[in-house]
Parts: sequence; structure tokens; C-alpha cells
Amino acid sequence: MNIKKEIQIGNRILSPTTPCFIIAEAGVNHNGNLDLAKKLIDVAAESGADCVKFQTFKAHKLNTKKAPKSSYHLKSTPKDDEQSWFDLLRSQEISHQMHLDLIKHCQERKILFLSTPYDSESADLLHELGIAAFKIASTDANNIPLLRHIARKNRPIILSTAMCTMSEVRESVEAIYNEGNSQLILLHCTANYPADIANTNLRAMKSLEREFDCIVGYSDHCLSYHNPIAAVALGAKVIEKHFTLSRHLPGPDHQASLTPERLKDMIEDVRLVERSLGTGEKKPLGCEEENLKKLRKSVVSAVSLKNGTTLTLDHLEIKRPGTGMEPKRIYDLVGKKITCDLPEDHIFSDADFE
Repeated sequence: MNIKKEIQIGNRILSPTTPCFIIAEAGVNHNGNLDLAKKLIDVAAESGADCVKFQTFKAHKLNTKKAPKSSYHLKSTPKDDEQSWFDLLRSQEISHQMHLDLIKHCQERKILFLSTPYDSESADLLHELGIAAFKIASTDANNIPLLRHIARKNRPIILSTAMCTMSEVRESVEAIYNEGNSQLILLHCTANYPADIANTNLRAMKSLEREFDCIVGYSDHCLSYHNPIAAVALGAKVIEKHFTLSRHLPGPDHQASLTPERLKDMIEDVRLVERSLGTGEKKPLGCEEENLKKLRKSVVSAVSLKNGTTLTLDHLEIKRPGTGMEPKRIYDLVGKKITCDLPEDHIFSDADFE
């Protein structure tokens, strides 16, 4: 099956020639609080993001009760905090009603609502709510049963691929294709929170693009936003970046998220980079027309010359402006006779010769 190179998500078309689709990742940074979640939506809308994304799950479907916390969870919580990862996840669940409230608020703020499902029931809920696309986290990049379940819903899929080998990505891609869904976008990612910029291997995104001939993008977990800018320059058509209202809020992801001001800065910089990329066609631009003549050079006389002089290289120089013969023609003039007296710095033309 040939992957689609033009995918519609909401009112946006994603293709190799369209602007980058920017996902402001609210994730679980709402801490289970509806008002906080709505404020995150407001920030995403005001920043210029294309969508704001949350996470949809039930703790009992996601973790065993004794699943150990990751080291980044331990670093982001007080040392005397005995809350289990399971209980932390329960505090971050979004209820059915909260989904409805958030979707409505997104509609009011004119920003697309997305959420990542972590199990089939959560995927079913989002499907029933009319989700425009499914964003699948790297934690489920090798979860073939879930990938197949979501693929059968025949909606666009954005799949993060952190922790994956190329063969694992291939297996996941084939599982999605085999369900008849070719609306797939692959995101390169590093599953470390925060990720060291030296461990992000951005060129892997281009490897995904070559291997699967698909639309690609990048999900970033670095403290800065240098990588999203670089990824866009490399051809990313989707950028996902965590953000928060404050890095000082309790919770595992706040410290690896951008503040509202930095999120806005990142999006503005992405759009500037996109403008700089242009069409790729190499040709003089309209803004260069004046300087094309003034900065380039022409063949000119090195000294004053008498009528009938046979030109040698000693008689010729190359100087600005570029309104006469191009420098490459200097050798054509050697051996030619001029038909009139010429001053020093005369810009040669064909009318100067027999």
C-alpha cells in the first residue's frame, strides 16, 4: 500500500509542501484539574499552535499497581512522596465529561483538540467524540494489537517512534497498512525527560522518511526548543512540544515543558524558518534584481585605449557594475581590435569591436 502524501487533520492539510503542523502537548500537565486544562488550551491557542493535545487513559488499563516509577518521575517529585505511579496516573485521568468540556473550550478558542489514547477503550471513546486524528505515544509504538485497533477506525495516525529500531517501526507501519489505513505520519523522538540535545539524533527523522516515503516530524523532550527549529529545517511537517503554565507545578512533566512565553517564541521561530526555506527552486529572486547588476562585475578596460588597439589580457580587468559583458567573456576579447578610443574603466559591449 502506498502511503498518502497528503493528509487532512481538522481543517489543515499536511503534505510535503504545506506548513508544519504544530502540536502543543498539554499531556497530563493539567494535573487532573479542569480549570488548569482550560488555561492550557488558552495558552496553546494564543501561541499560534494548530492543536492542543492531552492524554486519554484509565490507570488500571495502563499500569500494574506496582509498576515502578521512571527515574524522571522520581526526580520531579519530593523525596518523601510515597505516591505510586499508579496513583499518580489516577490523579491525571480525564473523565468523559472533562473530555466534552475540553473539546467545547477548544472549539470556542478555535484550536483543534487531540488526545493520545493508551488503550483500546480510550481509543473508542476518542473515536466516538469525533477526534480528527490519533496521536500514538512511543510507549505503544510496538503495541501491535492497539495499532491495529486504531488503524481500523480509518483516521489519520501520528505515530511517535522513540525507543524503536527500524525493524520495529517497519512492523508497526505494516500492521497499520494491513488494516487498510495509509494515513500515517511518523515522528522521531527520544524517550528521555528531559532529553539531552546530544541524544536526539535528528537525522533519524530523515532515515524514517527515506525508509517509508512518508510525512515525518519530530516530538521533542529537550528543555530548549533548538531541535524543533532544526527539525523543521530538515523537513519536519509535524512538531510536538510539551508545555506548561509553570515549571514549578507538581507533576512529572512540568520540568521538561516549555513555559507559555517560550512556546509562543518557538512557534514564531518555526514560522520564520518555514518562510526562509522557500520553494527550493534555484533562481534569482525579485529582491535581488537591483544588486544583480550593481554587485556583479563586467569586463572593463584597464587603461585608456586608442582606436585600433588589439586587446591583450593586460588591457582588461573585471570590475563592478555588472551591466556589461560577463567576466567569462574576457578571453573572447583577447585578440580583438577596438573601433574607437576608449577611456579607462570603459565597460565593454559588442559595439566596441569590428
